[in-house]
Parts: sequence; structure tokens; C-alpha cells
Amino acid sequence: MSAVSVPPAATPGARPATSSSTFKRLQARLRGLVGKAIEDFRMIEDGDRVMVCLSGGKDSYTLLDVLLSLQRSAPIRFELVAVNLDQKQPGFPEQVLPEYLTALGVPFHVIEQDTYRVVKRVIPAGRTMCGLCSRLRRGALYRYAAENGITKVALGHHRDDIVETLFLNMFFGGRMKTMPPKLLSEDGRHIVIRPMAYVPEREIERYARARQFPIIPCTLCGSQQHLQRVTVKQMLTDWEREFPGRTEAIFSALGNVTTSHLADPQAFDFAGLEARRVAALADLQRASTAGVDGADAAATPIAAGREPWEES
Repeated sequence: MSAVSVPPAATPGARPATSSSTFKRLQARLRGLVGKAIEDFRMIEDGDRVMVCLSGGKDSYTLLDVLLSLQRSAPIRFELVAVNLDQKQPGFPEQVLPEYLTALGVPFHVIEQDTYRVVKRVIPAGRTMCGLCSRLRRGALYRYAAENGITKVALGHHRDDIVETLFLNMFFGGRMKTMPPKLLSEDGRHIVIRPMAYVPEREIERYARARQFPIIPCTLCGSQQHLQRVTVKQMLTDWEREFPGRTEAIFSALGNVTTSHLADPQAFDFAGLEARRVAALADLQRASTAGVDGADAAATPIAAGREPWEES
């Protein structure tokens, strides 16, 4: 693979004018949400070399744009390198990203790997292509990261992607898991970060329209309307329309987990509850012997709160 291309300084007019107060508020909100995610999960640290995976879609464009903005004002020093995987899809406008990144003055590299023909050959017509495509893409990006001193791999997944993935795993995989904001790869060699984990998709759509990013549609799988993710996205859209704020509440629940009220014996020691009960009774007995009022010592705080199924 060739070295990273370091283009000349950005040319005037590389980005559209976005001086309205509405856009500035939106930009400040995205900067705040991305900055909070980076801080909460310690995504980027001093001296990091961050690879921003750029697909040509609204999410990755927005991620790069916001990270560049934060880089200019961050109290730490870190590098950004934009990397695109050219999968050799027929009709792919291969000049769009290099021209955009050159005008922007961002170091970048394009990996060329014909995963398109591999996916089309292996996956039968009408079947979902995303699984194999994503594995091949991930392998190429990880390989580049390992060969070029990358310390963090940044992906453009947002809050809605994370919530959708939760339901996909629940409905179709029988697992309660999703995309974490920060992840160590299976081989332990790479840290993957999702700085837009707190950002709603609708705000990314507004930002991308304002920035007038040169969007490149995915012709390989973007039109597969039968995808399970499409069904889940529509379900969440309907919920959000009927109950505004529901998606945000679901996402908040991912960071507020009570393992003792779920059903995974590997996540919580259910077998040890009897020992804890015996220990609690022993503590009560000692308290009673020490002169604490028996009624108070044995009281159960049933008024401490209502369970979620106990509607008023």
C-alpha cells in the first residue's frame, strides 16, 4: 500500500458557506455531543493517530467534519487520516472523494480492493449482502491501520444505528447487544471508536444538507429494501412519531443497566443470592443483639420506589 497522500492546503470555497445562526447552533450541538462521547469513553488521547473511515455517505462526512473542527480547539494533539475503501462497484465515482479531500486539505488514502465481485459471486441473488461486505471491508481497513501506525479507527455510526442494532440482535439473534461506543477488536490489535454515538440521525441529515457534502450512494446494498434493518428502522420511526423521545430513552437505557434484573447468569451471580440472603439475616441478627429496634432492623423498604410494571 502506498503512503498517505498529504494534499496541499485547502483551496478557497472548498466548503459551502454556512454562516446562518441556525447552522451554527446545529454545529455547536454536534460538536458538544461528539466531544461528550469522546470524553465519556476516552476515545481519543494525546498523540493518537485516528483513521476516519470515509464511505462517501452523510455519516462519515459529518464525522470527519466535526473531528476536524474539534481538532483545531482540542487541548490535546492528535492526527486525522481519512481512509476510503474503493470496492470497485460499477459506476463508483472514484474521483469524488480525492477531489473533496484534496480541496479540504486532509491527509487521505484510498484502498483499492475488489470486494464487489467477491460479494456478488458468493451471495445468492436476493440475499442480504451486508454481512460479507462488512467483514471484507473491516479486514481491509484493519490491515491498513496495522501497517500505518493507526491507534484508533473511527466509524460514523450514530445513536440511531446503535439502537437499531440492539433490536436487530434481540429480534433476530436472541442477544442483548449492540455497537458499543468504543471497542477492542477480536484480535486485540485495534481500538474502534464511534464518536457520534450520542448524535441523532436527523441532526446528521440536517448537517449534511447544510454542508452540501458530495454524497456517494452505495449501489451494492443500499437499495435492498428487504433488509431487516429497514424493518427495524421503520418500527422505531413509527414509535418516535407516536411517542417522541422514545429512541433517546432506549439509548439512555443502554448506559443504565441493572444486571440483577435481567436473566444472564454470566453477568450476574444469581446462584450466590442465597448466601447473600443468609448474610443479610446474620447482619440483622447482630443489629438486633446490639440493641437496634427489631422492627426497624427487619423492615423492608417497600416504599422506596415503584417498579416499572406498577403503573399509577
